[in-house]
Amino acid sequence: MAYAFASLLAGLVFGLGLLISGMANPDKVLGFLDLAGPWDPSLALVMVGAIMVGVIGVAVARRRTLSFLGASISLPTNTRIDKRLVFGGLTFGVGWGLAGFCPGPGLVALGAGELKALVFVVAMVAGMAVFEVIERRRAKS
Repeated sequence: MAYAFASLLAGLVFGLGLLISGMANPDKVLGFLDLAGPWDPSLALVMVGAIMVGVIGVAVARRRTLSFLGASISLPTNTRIDKRLVFGGLTFGVGWGLAGFCPGPGLVALGAGELKALVFVVAMVAGMAVFEVIERRRAKS
């Protein structure tokens, strides 16, 4: 029960942060990504703040074997930059630039009832399904 409550609370704080910062507004995100147009740098501060929180969280997690609620902690160990990572990063960036959403803000905007977010989330789930099929085929060969 504590795990479910902590998850709900973290999700609410994350979603509220995305709404307040404007990350769930595709027009604001596209204004940030459009370096050649009327660039809006305000999201850079949001991202720097998120990176700082993430760095602190990872530093704390690296010193522990269990989370504060008792679940095991499993951090990524791969440090290689390979074609899959680069291709995945580029695909993510192109999708973010085209839609103005990344997964978290897309889900928040969907919860707020935005039709654009519905299209984005359907496309995101379809992309995840295609990735899963490719990975299963790759594992068999």
